[in-house]
Amino acid sequence: MRTTLVLLGAPGSGKGTFAARVSDALHLPPISTGEILRQAVRSGSPLGREVQAFVEGGKLVPDQVMSRVLTSRLAEADCAPGFILDGYPRTLAQAHLLDATLEAAATQVTAAVSIEVTDELVMRRLGGRRSCPNCGAVYNIHTLKPAREGFCDKCGTALVTRPDDQPDTIRKRLAVYAEQSAPLIAHYRGRGVLKTLDGGAPLDEVVTLIIGMAGAVQAS
Repeated sequence: MRTTLVLLGAPGSGKGTFAARVSDALHLPPISTGEILRQAVRSGSPLGREVQAFVEGGKLVPDQVMSRVLTSRLAEADCAPGFILDGYPRTLAQAHLLDATLEAAATQVTAAVSIEVTDELVMRRLGGRRSCPNCGAVYNIHTLKPAREGFCDKCGTALVTRPDDQPDTIRKRLAVYAEQSAPLIAHYRGRGVLKTLDGGAPLDEVVTLIIGMAGAVQAS
């Protein structure tokens, strides 16, 4: 069976890290909406130009356009054995569009993994994050400190706290996620494919559990 994993989780839950590790283990491409939108723009295709117009206008890419971008990406050869969706869908409407897209390709979501984390852990992870505005390197004052406090190890530039890592913004992002995710989680629970994991557990432990879930799908 084609392995189609959906990773759900609040900002700071570790979805991107888990997706990358599981991808390496199972040789399935990790797909994030941000990356495929950037790929679409770089392609210069009519669809890419449509996406670019929304992005440059500071607008959210509409669900229908996002669905077309995703459909195009999933048609590529590396997705034939399966793929990992990192943070998509985000809403119930997007989940229905994804269902329709996969149904047209004679497949479906085989496992939706909800990575559960406490608000306190998210605040620690995101609130402690510091970024280099020059080279893009990322640090954390709790878990990944630079050698020289407040400065990038790679280029020496003063580190900054991004606007979306400010405490008030983090709390707003968490509230939005909680509101949007409840019906989404219910949707996948109703389909019998929802799995929940403790995102605060050790990294290797969480990755092993996700790989085990995917392995069960591949063996079925």
